[in-house]
Amino acid sequence: MRIRVVDAFTSTPFSGNPAGVCLLDAGDWPDIAWMHSVAREMAHAETAFAKPGDDGVWGLRWFTPAVEENLCGHATLATTHALYDDGAIGSSVRFSTRSGILTATVNDDGSITLDFPKAVVSAIDVPVGLAKALGVEVFGAYGTGELRDVLIEVADEDVVRGVVPDLGQIAAIAHRDDIRGVVVTALASGDEYDFVSRFFSPNDGIPEDPVTGSAHTALAPFWADRLGRTDLRGWQASARGGLVHAVPDGDRVKLSGRAVTMLDGTLHSEPVY
Repeated sequence: MRIRVVDAFTSTPFSGNPAGVCLLDAGDWPDIAWMHSVAREMAHAETAFAKPGDDGVWGLRWFTPAVEENLCGHATLATTHALYDDGAIGSSVRFSTRSGILTATVNDDGSITLDFPKAVVSAIDVPVGLAKALGVEVFGAYGTGELRDVLIEVADEDVVRGVVPDLGQIAAIAHRDDIRGVVVTALASGDEYDFVSRFFSPNDGIPEDPVTGSAHTALAPFWADRLGRTDLRGWQASARGGLVHAVPDGDRVKLSGRAVTMLDGTLHSEPVY
């Protein structure tokens, strides 16, 4: 069985967020334990499994090394890239997922745009112990509804880049408060992008995610409200780094980026059904 590693939200090898992409045959999903095992073996933030369905809609599921996720941006972009490269889709594709029907479009310039549900962002009290776990002064804390992330606003880009988190404490706080991940963000200091962020989700097997598309469904409306415009560029300031073009549009967010295939090989463990 063919399996690929695709770097998403970048056009430069060894940057962006690597995702495993496993394209399955039509029919039932493999045994969930097998998919978990493949994701642990790949050891990337996410491994996507996709299979053709009815009316051109592809089933899509995402696994971290620890859990099955409800929403993942970079692995969706990576899967679209792989399908388009194979000639399995035209310029657009619909995915049936845990988060409903998601659409991806391959643009004329080669970038890919994802149509995702917009997160509902609202001010909350800072979770007890989180500021200390991040080692920062918190300017504001925000919930993100069903996304289950906590968005933390800090003073500036330098603070975001300088965060050295206590991942054990973040894991304990996230477990206590039913939090998927913690997003630290600030206004960008230059004009190459509008805002910066970092994302930590140790309980999901992701100590720090290189580029988190799903988090931008909250970051985009958050910064759109503050900046008074909707065409935004977000830089995720991880060690690998990645750029997300984000446009809030009603109750949806359009997330655009590029992808590059890094590895293309054979998975010798056949699916268990």
